[in-house]
Amino acid sequence: MKKLGILNSDISKVLADLGHMDQICIGDAGLPIPDGIKKIDLALERGLPSFIDVLRIVLADMWIEKVILAEEIKTNNPAVLKQILALVPLELIEWKSHTDFKDTTKASKAIIRTGEMTPYANIILQSNVHFGSDE
Repeated sequence: MKKLGILNSDISKVLADLGHMDQICIGDAGLPIPDGIKKIDLALERGLPSFIDVLRIVLADMWIEKVILAEEIKTNNPAVLKQILALVPLELIEWKSHTDFKDTTKASKAIIRTGEMTPYANIILQSNVHFGSDE
C-alpha cells in the first residue's frame, strides 16, 4: 500500500499518465461530464468530499502551469474563489465564461466529481513538466 500521496488508484494513474499541457478537471456534483471523458466519482453525499479538499490534495501531487476557472465564480461563489486563490497564484488563472469552461472540459483526460454543492466550484488544471528537484 502507498505510504504517501494520493491513495485513490484512478486519480493516481491519471496524474502519472499526464504529459505537458494535458488537463484534468475537478468539479462540483452538478458539472456535466462530456461523453467519452473518464469520470472519477468521489461524491459520497452532499458536500463530501468538498471541492477544496480534493483540489488541495491533487495540487500537492501535480505540477501545474495554468488553471481555468469560470468568470461566474467571482460573483456567485466568492468564498470558494478565496480558497482557490489561497492555493493557486492569480497569475496562473485563465478566466472563461461557464459555457466556454464546460466546452473546455471536453479536452480533459479525466473529470473528478466531488460532493460539492456550491455553484461554479469547478477548475481545470493544466499539467506542467518538471525536470528539476522536488521543490
